[in-house]
Amino acid sequence: MRKAALHNLGCKVNSYETEAMQQLLENAGYEIVPFTEGADVYIINTCSVTNIADRKSRQMLHRAKKMNPNAVVVAAGCYVQAAGEELKKDEAVDLVVGNNKKTELVSILEEYFACTGEMEELETVIDINDTREYENLSIDRIADHTRAFIKVQDGCNQFCSYCIIPYTRGRVRSRKPGEVVEEIKRLTASGFQEVVLTGIHLSSYGKDFPEEERLSLLDLIQAIHEVEGLQRIRLGSLEPRIVTEEFAQALAQLPKMCPHFHLSLQSGCDATLKRMNRRYTRAEYLECCRILRRAFHNPAITTDVIVGFPGETKEEFEETRKYLESIRFYEMHVFKYSRRNGTKAADMPDQIGESVKTERSNVLLGLEKEMSLEYRKSFLGTEAEVLMEEEFQWDGKTYMIGHTMEYVKAAVPFEEGLKGRMVKGIVTEMLNDEVLFLKP
Repeated sequence: MRKAALHNLGCKVNSYETEAMQQLLENAGYEIVPFTEGADVYIINTCSVTNIADRKSRQMLHRAKKMNPNAVVVAAGCYVQAAGEELKKDEAVDLVVGNNKKTELVSILEEYFACTGEMEELETVIDINDTREYENLSIDRIADHTRAFIKVQDGCNQFCSYCIIPYTRGRVRSRKPGEVVEEIKRLTASGFQEVVLTGIHLSSYGKDFPEEERLSLLDLIQAIHEVEGLQRIRLGSLEPRIVTEEFAQALAQLPKMCPHFHLSLQSGCDATLKRMNRRYTRAEYLECCRILRRAFHNPAITTDVIVGFPGETKEEFEETRKYLESIRFYEMHVFKYSRRNGTKAADMPDQIGESVKTERSNVLLGLEKEMSLEYRKSFLGTEAEVLMEEEFQWDGKTYMIGHTMEYVKAAVPFEEGLKGRMVKGIVTEMLNDEVLFLKP
Protein backbone atom coordinates (compact mmCIF):
# COMPACT_ATOMS: atom_id res chain seq x y z
CA MET A 1 0.00 0.00 0.00
CA ARG A 2 1.46 3.34 -1.03
CA LYS A 3 1.42 6.22 1.40
CA ALA A 4 0.22 9.64 0.22
CA ALA A 5 0.45 13.04 1.90
CA LEU A 6 -1.39 16.16 0.76
CA HIS A 7 -0.82 19.83 1.44
CA ASN A 8 -3.15 22.66 0.47
CA LEU A 9 -2.26 26.24 -0.37
CA GLY A 10 -4.72 29.03 -1.10
CA CYS A 11 -8.48 29.46 -1.04
CA LYS A 12 -11.48 27.45 0.19
CA VAL A 13 -12.04 26.13 -3.33
CA ASN A 14 -8.54 24.67 -3.21
CA SER A 15 -9.28 23.20 0.24
CA TYR A 16 -12.37 21.47 -1.12
CA GLU A 17 -10.43 20.07 -4.07
CA THR A 18 -7.63 18.83 -1.81
CA GLU A 19 -10.20 17.03 0.35
CA ALA A 20 -11.73 15.52 -2.78
CA MET A 21 -8.33 14.34 -4.07
CA GLN A 22 -7.59 12.77 -0.70
CA GLN A 23 -10.82 10.80 -0.84
CA LEU A 24 -10.03 9.66 -4.39
CA LEU A 25 -6.69 8.34 -3.15
CA GLU A 26 -8.27 6.65 -0.12
CA ASN A 27 -10.85 4.94 -2.31
CA ALA A 28 -8.01 3.71 -4.53
CA GLY A 29 -6.28 2.08 -1.57
CA TYR A 30 -3.69 4.70 -0.66
CA GLU A 31 -2.88 5.25 3.00
CA ILE A 32 -3.13 8.96 3.84
CA VAL A 33 -0.32 10.09 6.14
CA PRO A 34 0.75 13.46 7.59
CA PHE A 35 2.82 15.80 5.42
CA THR A 36 6.10 14.72 6.96
CA GLU A 37 8.85 12.26 6.12
CA GLY A 38 7.76 8.82 5.02
CA ALA A 39 5.22 9.36 2.25
CA ASP A 40 5.60 7.69 -1.14
CA VAL A 41 3.58 10.40 -2.89
CA TYR A 42 3.31 14.08 -1.98
CA ILE A 43 0.52 16.13 -3.57
CA ILE A 44 0.76 19.91 -3.19
CA ASN A 45 -2.37 21.74 -4.34
CA THR A 46 -0.74 25.01 -5.31
CA CYS A 47 -1.89 28.62 -5.40
CA SER A 48 -0.93 31.36 -7.85
CA VAL A 49 -2.99 34.35 -6.73
CA THR A 50 0.17 36.41 -6.03
CA ASN A 51 3.89 36.13 -6.70
CA ILE A 52 4.25 35.27 -2.99
CA ALA A 53 1.81 32.38 -3.47
CA ASP A 54 3.93 31.15 -6.38
CA ARG A 55 7.01 31.23 -4.17
CA LYS A 56 5.28 29.37 -1.34
CA SER A 57 4.15 26.73 -3.83
CA ARG A 58 7.72 26.22 -5.07
CA GLN A 59 9.03 26.08 -1.50
CA MET A 60 6.53 23.41 -0.50
CA LEU A 61 7.34 21.29 -3.55
CA HIS A 62 11.06 21.45 -2.76
CA ARG A 63 10.38 20.70 0.89
CA ALA A 64 8.49 17.54 -0.08
CA LYS A 65 11.33 16.29 -2.29
CA LYS A 66 13.84 17.04 0.47
CA MET A 67 11.82 15.01 2.99
CA ASN A 68 11.92 11.95 0.73
CA PRO A 69 14.04 12.19 -2.45
CA ASN A 70 12.59 8.86 -3.63
CA ALA A 71 8.97 10.00 -3.35
CA VAL A 72 6.80 11.16 -6.24
CA VAL A 73 6.14 14.87 -5.83
CA VAL A 74 2.99 16.10 -7.55
CA ALA A 75 2.32 19.78 -8.25
CA ALA A 76 -1.41 20.33 -8.75
CA GLY A 77 -3.65 23.31 -9.34
CA CYS A 78 -3.31 26.98 -10.18
CA TYR A 79 0.47 27.39 -10.15
CA VAL A 80 0.65 24.52 -12.62
CA GLN A 81 -1.60 26.48 -14.98
CA ALA A 82 0.54 29.59 -14.58
CA ALA A 83 3.99 27.96 -14.77
CA GLY A 84 3.55 24.41 -16.06
CA GLU A 85 6.56 24.42 -18.37
CA GLU A 86 8.79 25.82 -15.66
CA LEU A 87 7.63 23.15 -13.21
CA LYS A 88 8.31 20.37 -15.69
CA LYS A 89 11.97 21.43 -15.65
CA ASP A 90 12.10 21.54 -11.84
CA GLU A 91 13.98 18.51 -10.51
CA ALA A 92 11.90 18.55 -7.33
CA VAL A 93 8.68 17.95 -9.30
CA ASP A 94 7.86 14.55 -10.77
CA LEU A 95 4.31 15.18 -11.97
CA VAL A 96 2.19 18.21 -12.77
CA VAL A 97 -1.61 18.00 -12.64
CA GLY A 98 -3.51 21.05 -13.83
CA ASN A 99 -6.99 22.29 -13.01
CA ASN A 100 -9.76 20.15 -14.50
CA LYS A 101 -7.36 17.18 -14.30
CA LYS A 102 -7.50 16.62 -10.53
CA THR A 103 -10.33 14.14 -10.86
CA GLU A 104 -7.91 11.94 -12.86
CA LEU A 105 -5.20 12.03 -10.16
CA VAL A 106 -5.35 8.30 -9.38
CA SER A 107 -5.16 7.17 -13.02
CA ILE A 108 -2.36 9.68 -13.71
CA LEU A 109 -0.35 8.23 -10.80
CA GLU A 110 -1.03 4.66 -11.93
CA GLU A 111 0.14 5.47 -15.44
CA TYR A 112 3.20 7.25 -14.09
CA PHE A 113 4.20 4.24 -11.99
CA ALA A 114 3.48 1.88 -14.89
CA CYS A 115 5.71 3.78 -17.31
CA THR A 116 8.46 4.25 -14.71
CA GLY A 117 8.22 7.98 -14.46
CA GLU A 118 8.10 9.14 -18.08
CA MET A 119 5.92 12.16 -17.29
CA GLU A 120 6.44 13.67 -20.75
CA GLU A 121 4.12 11.02 -22.15
CA LEU A 122 1.27 11.97 -19.81
CA GLU A 123 -1.26 14.64 -20.76
CA THR A 124 -1.88 16.24 -17.39
CA VAL A 125 -2.38 19.94 -18.14
CA ILE A 126 -5.04 21.38 -20.44
CA ASP A 127 -5.61 24.87 -21.82
CA ILE A 128 -7.99 25.86 -19.04
CA ASN A 129 -9.31 28.79 -21.04
CA ASP A 130 -10.69 26.50 -23.74
CA THR A 131 -12.77 24.23 -21.53
CA ARG A 132 -16.41 24.74 -20.56
CA GLU A 133 -16.59 21.53 -18.52
CA TYR A 134 -17.04 21.64 -14.75
CA GLU A 135 -14.60 19.28 -13.03
CA ASN A 136 -16.77 16.77 -11.20
CA LEU A 137 -15.03 16.43 -7.84
CA SER A 138 -17.07 15.56 -4.76
CA ILE A 139 -16.64 14.74 -1.08
CA ASP A 140 -18.40 12.47 1.40
CA ARG A 141 -16.82 13.71 4.62
CA ILE A 142 -14.64 16.45 6.08
CA ALA A 143 -12.47 16.46 9.21
CA ASP A 144 -14.54 19.31 10.73
CA HIS A 145 -17.88 17.77 11.74
CA THR A 146 -19.82 21.02 12.02
CA ARG A 147 -19.27 23.03 8.83
CA ALA A 148 -18.69 21.86 5.26
CA PHE A 149 -17.36 23.99 2.41
CA ILE A 150 -19.04 23.00 -0.85
CA LYS A 151 -17.59 23.99 -4.22
CA VAL A 152 -20.40 24.82 -6.64
CA GLN A 153 -18.66 26.90 -9.31
CA ASP A 154 -15.29 27.38 -10.99
CA GLY A 155 -13.70 29.99 -13.23
CA CYS A 156 -14.13 33.74 -13.67
CA ASN A 157 -14.99 36.03 -16.57
CA GLN A 158 -14.29 39.35 -14.82
CA PHE A 159 -10.61 39.97 -15.63
CA CYS A 160 -9.85 42.47 -12.87
CA SER A 161 -6.61 44.18 -13.85
CA TYR A 162 -4.67 42.83 -10.84
CA CYS A 163 -5.87 39.23 -10.96
CA ILE A 164 -4.32 36.15 -12.59
CA ILE A 165 -7.15 33.79 -11.61
CA PRO A 166 -9.12 33.91 -14.90
CA TYR A 167 -5.96 32.65 -16.59
CA THR A 168 -5.39 29.80 -14.11
CA ARG A 169 -9.03 28.82 -13.53
CA GLY A 170 -10.55 29.54 -16.92
CA ARG A 171 -14.08 30.68 -17.74
CA VAL A 172 -17.18 30.32 -15.57
CA ARG A 173 -18.31 26.73 -15.13
CA SER A 174 -21.12 25.70 -12.78
CA ARG A 175 -21.92 22.47 -11.02
CA LYS A 176 -25.30 20.87 -11.67
CA PRO A 177 -27.71 21.72 -8.84
CA GLY A 178 -28.80 18.11 -8.37
CA GLU A 179 -25.20 17.06 -7.70
CA VAL A 180 -24.78 19.86 -5.16
CA VAL A 181 -27.97 18.90 -3.34
CA GLU A 182 -27.07 15.20 -3.27
CA GLU A 183 -23.63 15.94 -1.83
CA ILE A 184 -25.16 18.14 0.88
CA LYS A 185 -27.68 15.40 1.71
CA ARG A 186 -24.80 12.94 2.22
CA LEU A 187 -22.89 15.37 4.41
CA THR A 188 -25.97 16.28 6.43
CA ALA A 189 -26.67 12.58 7.00
CA SER A 190 -23.10 12.34 8.34
CA GLY A 191 -23.75 15.04 10.92
CA PHE A 192 -22.89 18.32 9.22
CA GLN A 193 -25.32 21.10 10.09
CA GLU A 194 -23.87 24.02 8.15
CA VAL A 195 -22.67 24.36 4.57
CA VAL A 196 -20.68 27.19 3.02
CA LEU A 197 -21.13 27.60 -0.73
CA THR A 198 -17.88 28.50 -2.44
CA GLY A 199 -16.63 29.18 -5.93
CA ILE A 200 -14.06 31.21 -7.80
CA HIS A 201 -16.78 33.70 -8.78
CA LEU A 202 -19.80 32.45 -6.85
CA SER A 203 -22.12 35.19 -8.11
CA SER A 204 -21.78 33.83 -11.67
CA TYR A 205 -23.25 30.46 -10.72
CA GLY A 206 -25.51 29.13 -13.49
CA LYS A 207 -24.70 31.74 -16.10
CA ASP A 208 -22.96 29.13 -18.25
CA PHE A 209 -25.95 26.77 -18.34
CA PRO A 210 -27.90 26.53 -21.61
CA GLU A 211 -30.77 29.02 -21.84
CA GLU A 212 -33.41 26.35 -21.27
CA GLU A 213 -31.59 25.17 -18.10
CA ARG A 214 -30.59 28.62 -16.84
CA LEU A 215 -30.49 28.85 -13.04
CA SER A 216 -29.15 31.45 -10.64
CA LEU A 217 -27.33 31.28 -7.33
CA LEU A 218 -30.65 32.11 -5.66
CA ASP A 219 -32.27 29.09 -7.32
CA LEU A 220 -29.49 26.87 -5.99
CA ILE A 221 -29.77 28.27 -2.46
CA GLN A 222 -33.53 27.70 -2.45
CA ALA A 223 -33.03 24.08 -3.53
CA ILE A 224 -30.41 23.50 -0.82
CA HIS A 225 -32.73 25.05 1.77
CA GLU A 226 -35.08 22.08 1.31
CA VAL A 227 -32.48 19.54 2.52
CA GLU A 228 -33.78 17.97 5.72
CA GLY A 229 -31.46 18.16 8.71
CA LEU A 230 -29.44 21.06 7.35
CA GLN A 231 -29.51 23.97 9.79
CA ARG A 232 -27.49 26.71 8.12
CA ILE A 233 -26.48 27.95 4.68
CA ARG A 234 -23.59 30.40 4.44
CA LEU A 235 -22.22 32.06 1.31
CA GLY A 236 -18.67 32.65 0.22
CA SER A 237 -17.51 35.87 -1.41
CA LEU A 238 -20.11 37.66 -3.53
CA GLU A 239 -19.83 40.22 -6.31
CA PRO A 240 -21.75 43.33 -5.12
CA ARG A 241 -23.92 43.53 -8.24
CA ILE A 242 -25.72 40.30 -7.34
CA VAL A 243 -27.33 42.08 -4.38
CA THR A 244 -30.69 43.41 -5.54
CA GLU A 245 -33.90 44.00 -3.57
CA GLU A 246 -35.34 40.81 -5.06
CA PHE A 247 -32.24 38.75 -4.17
CA ALA A 248 -31.99 40.04 -0.59
CA GLN A 249 -35.71 39.76 0.17
CA ALA A 250 -35.81 36.22 -1.19
CA LEU A 251 -32.87 35.19 1.01
CA ALA A 252 -34.49 36.85 4.02
CA GLN A 253 -37.43 34.46 3.63
CA LEU A 254 -35.14 31.45 4.18
CA PRO A 255 -34.71 30.67 7.93
CA LYS A 256 -31.53 28.64 7.30
CA MET A 257 -29.81 31.52 5.51
CA CYS A 258 -26.99 33.06 7.56
CA PRO A 259 -27.10 36.90 7.56
CA HIS A 260 -23.38 37.02 6.81
CA PHE A 261 -22.33 38.52 3.49
CA HIS A 262 -18.83 38.97 2.14
CA LEU A 263 -19.06 41.64 -0.55
CA SER A 264 -15.73 42.13 -2.25
CA LEU A 265 -14.96 45.88 -2.54
CA GLN A 266 -11.18 46.35 -3.08
CA SER A 267 -11.32 50.17 -3.03
CA GLY A 268 -13.61 52.97 -1.89
CA CYS A 269 -12.40 55.30 -4.63
CA ASP A 270 -14.09 55.30 -8.05
CA ALA A 271 -10.90 56.19 -9.91
CA THR A 272 -9.06 53.26 -8.33
CA LEU A 273 -11.99 50.91 -8.98
CA LYS A 274 -11.88 51.88 -12.64
CA ARG A 275 -8.15 51.10 -12.89
CA MET A 276 -8.86 47.78 -11.20
CA ASN A 277 -11.58 47.04 -13.79
CA ARG A 278 -14.12 46.51 -11.02
CA ARG A 279 -17.52 46.93 -12.62
CA TYR A 280 -19.36 49.01 -10.02
CA THR A 281 -19.03 52.37 -8.32
CA ARG A 282 -18.76 53.19 -4.64
CA ALA A 283 -22.34 54.51 -4.75
CA GLU A 284 -23.62 51.21 -6.19
CA TYR A 285 -21.70 49.24 -3.59
CA LEU A 286 -23.13 51.37 -0.77
CA GLU A 287 -26.64 50.73 -2.04
CA CYS A 288 -25.97 46.96 -1.91
CA CYS A 289 -25.08 47.29 1.78
CA ARG A 290 -28.24 49.30 2.41
CA ILE A 291 -30.36 46.67 0.65
CA LEU A 292 -28.93 43.93 2.88
CA ARG A 293 -29.50 45.99 6.01
CA ARG A 294 -33.10 46.61 5.04
CA ALA A 295 -33.71 42.90 4.40
CA PHE A 296 -31.89 41.52 7.47
CA HIS A 297 -31.61 42.69 11.05
CA ASN A 298 -28.00 43.67 11.79
CA PRO A 299 -26.36 41.47 9.12
CA ALA A 300 -22.63 40.88 9.17
CA ILE A 301 -21.09 42.55 6.10
CA THR A 302 -17.42 41.83 5.47
CA THR A 303 -15.13 42.81 2.64
CA ASP A 304 -11.70 42.78 0.99
CA VAL A 305 -9.62 45.92 0.43
CA ILE A 306 -6.40 46.35 -1.53
CA VAL A 307 -4.07 49.19 -0.52
CA GLY A 308 -1.27 50.58 -2.64
CA PHE A 309 -2.79 49.74 -6.01
CA PRO A 310 -0.79 51.37 -8.84
CA GLY A 311 -1.56 55.07 -9.04
CA GLU A 312 -3.32 55.22 -5.66
CA THR A 313 -2.58 58.73 -4.43
CA LYS A 314 -2.68 59.92 -0.87
CA GLU A 315 -6.02 61.56 -1.64
CA GLU A 316 -7.46 58.39 -3.18
CA PHE A 317 -6.43 56.36 -0.15
CA GLU A 318 -8.04 58.90 2.18
CA GLU A 319 -11.22 58.69 0.10
CA THR A 320 -11.19 54.92 0.59
CA ARG A 321 -10.56 55.22 4.33
CA LYS A 322 -13.48 57.60 4.85
CA TYR A 323 -15.74 55.42 2.72
CA LEU A 324 -14.90 52.30 4.73
CA GLU A 325 -15.42 54.20 7.96
CA SER A 326 -18.89 55.29 6.82
CA ILE A 327 -20.07 51.76 5.91
CA ARG A 328 -19.07 50.16 9.26
CA PHE A 329 -18.06 46.65 8.21
CA TYR A 330 -17.95 43.74 10.61
CA GLU A 331 -14.60 42.60 9.23
CA MET A 332 -12.21 43.76 6.52
CA HIS A 333 -9.46 41.66 4.96
CA VAL A 334 -6.76 44.18 4.09
CA PHE A 335 -4.20 43.26 1.43
CA LYS A 336 -1.16 45.15 0.25
CA TYR A 337 -1.18 45.16 -3.54
CA SER A 338 1.06 42.40 -4.87
CA ARG A 339 2.42 42.88 -8.36
CA ARG A 340 1.41 39.80 -10.33
CA ASN A 341 3.27 39.01 -13.53
CA GLY A 342 0.90 38.48 -16.45
CA THR A 343 -1.71 41.01 -15.32
CA LYS A 344 -2.41 44.49 -16.67
CA ALA A 345 -1.77 46.10 -13.30
CA ALA A 346 1.78 44.77 -13.23
CA ASP A 347 2.64 47.06 -16.17
CA MET A 348 0.81 50.11 -14.88
CA PRO A 349 2.82 53.26 -14.08
CA ASP A 350 3.11 54.74 -10.58
CA GLN A 351 3.72 51.51 -8.67
CA ILE A 352 3.53 52.18 -4.93
CA GLY A 353 6.47 51.51 -2.61
CA GLU A 354 6.28 48.84 0.08
CA SER A 355 6.69 51.30 2.97
CA VAL A 356 3.66 53.30 1.77
CA LYS A 357 1.61 50.09 1.36
CA THR A 358 2.51 49.04 4.89
CA GLU A 359 1.58 52.43 6.32
CA ARG A 360 -1.80 52.42 4.57
CA SER A 361 -2.44 48.80 5.53
CA ASN A 362 -1.80 49.59 9.19
CA VAL A 363 -4.27 52.48 9.07
CA LEU A 364 -7.03 50.24 7.71
CA LEU A 365 -6.21 47.38 10.08
CA GLY A 366 -6.66 49.81 12.97
CA LEU A 367 -10.01 50.89 11.56
CA GLU A 368 -11.00 47.25 11.05
CA LYS A 369 -10.29 46.43 14.69
CA GLU A 370 -12.42 49.37 15.84
CA MET A 371 -15.39 48.51 13.60
CA SER A 372 -15.22 44.79 14.35
CA LEU A 373 -15.35 45.38 18.10
CA GLU A 374 -18.26 47.78 17.61
CA TYR A 375 -20.21 45.14 15.68
CA ARG A 376 -19.58 42.42 18.26
CA LYS A 377 -20.70 44.72 21.08
CA SER A 378 -23.99 45.26 19.25
CA PHE A 379 -24.98 41.72 20.30
CA LEU A 380 -24.79 42.42 24.04
CA GLY A 381 -28.17 41.74 25.62
CA THR A 382 -29.54 39.95 22.55
CA GLU A 383 -30.46 36.32 21.95
CA ALA A 384 -28.16 34.26 19.75
CA GLU A 385 -27.82 30.69 18.53
CA VAL A 386 -24.34 29.20 18.33
CA LEU A 387 -23.12 26.09 16.53
CA MET A 388 -20.56 24.65 18.95
CA GLU A 389 -17.25 23.64 17.40
CA GLU A 390 -14.36 23.17 19.84
CA GLU A 391 -12.95 23.67 23.33
CA PHE A 392 -11.63 27.10 24.20
CA GLN A 393 -9.37 28.14 27.08
CA TRP A 394 -9.60 31.67 28.45
CA ASP A 395 -8.45 33.17 31.73
CA GLY A 396 -7.95 29.75 33.29
CA LYS A 397 -11.42 28.47 32.39
CA THR A 398 -12.64 26.01 29.78
CA TYR A 399 -15.44 26.87 27.38
CA MET A 400 -17.02 25.51 24.23
CA ILE A 401 -16.79 27.99 21.38
CA GLY A 402 -18.56 28.32 18.06
CA HIS A 403 -20.13 30.87 15.73
CA THR A 404 -23.44 32.66 15.53
CA MET A 405 -25.29 32.85 12.24
CA GLU A 406 -23.46 36.15 11.66
CA TYR A 407 -20.14 34.31 12.12
CA VAL A 408 -19.34 36.00 15.40
CA LYS A 409 -17.47 33.83 17.90
CA ALA A 410 -19.37 33.02 21.09
CA ALA A 411 -18.61 30.72 24.03
CA VAL A 412 -20.55 28.86 26.73
CA PRO A 413 -19.33 27.02 29.83
CA PHE A 414 -17.78 23.69 28.85
CA GLU A 415 -19.92 20.57 28.85
CA GLU A 416 -19.20 17.17 27.34
CA GLY A 417 -21.10 16.43 24.18
CA LEU A 418 -21.68 20.02 23.07
CA LYS A 419 -19.62 19.82 19.89
CA GLY A 420 -21.85 19.94 16.84
CA ARG A 421 -24.89 21.08 18.82
CA MET A 422 -26.82 24.33 18.51
CA VAL A 423 -27.01 26.31 21.74
CA LYS A 424 -29.35 29.26 22.28
CA GLY A 425 -28.88 31.91 24.92
CA ILE A 426 -28.45 35.55 25.81
CA VAL A 427 -25.19 37.39 25.13
CA THR A 428 -24.36 38.80 28.56
CA GLU A 429 -20.78 40.00 28.14
CA MET A 430 -17.59 39.75 26.08
CA LEU A 431 -14.87 37.37 27.21
CA ASN A 432 -12.40 39.38 25.15
CA ASP A 433 -12.49 41.67 22.11
CA GLU A 434 -13.29 38.75 19.80
CA VAL A 435 -15.49 36.35 21.78
CA LEU A 436 -18.99 36.85 23.16
CA PHE A 437 -20.21 35.00 26.25
CA LEU A 438 -23.53 33.26 25.82
CA LYS A 439 -25.68 32.39 28.85
CA PRO A 440 -27.83 29.40 27.79
